[in-house]
Amino acid sequence: MIVTTKQLYKVAYGKFAVGAYNVNNMEQILGLFRGCVQSKAPFIIQLSKGARKYADKRMLEALIRTAEQMFPDAIFAVHLDHGDEETCYDCIDSGFYSSVMIDASHESFAENIAITKRVVERAHKKGISVEAELGQLGGVEEDIKVDEGHASLTNPEEAVEFVRETGCDSLAAAIGTSHGAYKFQGKQGLHFNVIEEIQKRIPGTPIVMHGSSSVPIEEVERINAAGGTLDPSARGVNENEYLPAAKLGVTKVNIDTDGRLVWTRVHREFFRDHPEQFDFRPPGKIFVEEYANFIAHKNEKLGSAGQLDAARASL
Repeated sequence: MIVTTKQLYKVAYGKFAVGAYNVNNMEQILGLFRGCVQSKAPFIIQLSKGARKYADKRMLEALIRTAEQMFPDAIFAVHLDHGDEETCYDCIDSGFYSSVMIDASHESFAENIAITKRVVERAHKKGISVEAELGQLGGVEEDIKVDEGHASLTNPEEAVEFVRETGCDSLAAAIGTSHGAYKFQGKQGLHFNVIEEIQKRIPGTPIVMHGSSSVPIEEVERINAAGGTLDPSARGVNENEYLPAAKLGVTKVNIDTDGRLVWTRVHREFFRDHPEQFDFRPPGKIFVEEYANFIAHKNEKLGSAGQLDAARASL
């Protein structure tokens, strides 16, 4: 069942965080649905501009609608990740998406408000939720690149004005995370004080945490043992910080890089161990199972596992 992110946040706020997982192909979609149904967790399936270009937006919609039929117990939102204004309008008018993210964080504060407000007005007319970003995360995600020198934490005082003026349903806040595999070096981590200050000023506002993959060192090591050359110093968000952040109002946690690491590890190891093979289906089947287990594990850490019945009862 497709619902809006606003509906999911109503159940989750202050209790747990909803996992928002980026997908690009059939295997990811199958693994995501399987893992969430097995762990009895509501979820958000995210499609980026890059995914829509890679697989074609029509193909992705067909795959997700088919998965919805295959897993009738699933409760999820379909969300555009990091959209510009034009892409947001395309998704709003498609009749498929239940949520969009407008990312105008690279613009001035005033222009960010103006663009976000236009998207909110158009989306809300069709009952679609809107996420907006304030502050800038460092790192790389598809065509988005922000060096650490230009990354900036969300200003809690600006957050008040931004949410009030735009009417957005959730706020993607820069709280110390960054996009991609190379997030943290040394002791850097989440700025819980920023989350707390935002919630003091605008209580009840769902906070979204981007760049939240944990980049498990064991995945990096296994990839490198199978021929990869990833930087072993790569670090991500400590999974044990998800739930404390959720208690403070972080209601949506984006996870993308970790899923790519699982895909890379499965395929590198398979073809290393079976160099005579050229059939891509055997490692594909392994990946679906591994990805489902990965998703179920993340849902446990987010606190969303076992919350499917609560989500259903709230609708």
